[in-house]
Amino acid sequence: MSIGAFAQIGQVTHRMLRHWDQSGLLTPAHIDEFNGSRSYDPSQLPRLHRIVALRQLGFGLEDISAILAEGIETDRLATLLRRRRAELDREHALATVRLSDVERRLRFIEKEKTMSSIEIITKDLPAVRLAARTITVPVQQTELPGVVGPAFEEIGKILTAEHGRGKLERPIAIYEEVEDGTKAVVGYAYDGDALDGFDIVELPAVPDAACTVHLGPMKGVKDTWLALHAEMAERGWSPSAPCRELYIRAEREDQSDWVTELQQPVTRE
Repeated sequence: MSIGAFAQIGQVTHRMLRHWDQSGLLTPAHIDEFNGSRSYDPSQLPRLHRIVALRQLGFGLEDISAILAEGIETDRLATLLRRRRAELDREHALATVRLSDVERRLRFIEKEKTMSSIEIITKDLPAVRLAARTITVPVQQTELPGVVGPAFEEIGKILTAEHGRGKLERPIAIYEEVEDGTKAVVGYAYDGDALDGFDIVELPAVPDAACTVHLGPMKGVKDTWLALHAEMAERGWSPSAPCRELYIRAEREDQSDWVTELQQPVTRE
């Protein structure tokens, strides 16, 4: 059989057959020594079909080669199939979440005739070691910037004086509602020794967080937080840990150029 006829029966491309030949998975029955054309024997069709079937299950060439190898143990095959089942379960769960998000966006657009005011992504947050201060802002004091900003400045002065750092790394604030008000942990990523004027705070890694970006002055960050939590509620997510703010750019005094990532660890229901 010509490579064209063989490929047509197997519903594969010539390129794929050449690739399988190079990998030793399915070698042609004959290669013309003059023009290099490949031809196959009809008896190779069962092997071709098995390769195609295993590829459709999502196995890679290395696993397929092991499965097709003479004398492969059933335990080994069962292990490969269980691993593939787990991969497909994860892919299915992810596809289900994405489908739900698409449907939710469609409902919003059809109802409001506009797009959402923010975009959120989900990602993991790495563990961070901070040089930080912990402050509790009383319930009656609603303006956090008047407390958080000076705390950053004071820690920054200590680090700069001690280490001569020209640029402080990853300013982060963590906020948690407590009985007396709002507890804020404010600091910079830091790998040095503890110093007078701040504590070492270890932020644990977070496997799943809903994140969005706030642009401009912090006086409007509350609205962005409200929008983020509204989006979470639409998706059936709930907070699993205190929220974080990562200040990606905070240079101008009027805050017009500020870029802040809002990070909310979540549990998906």
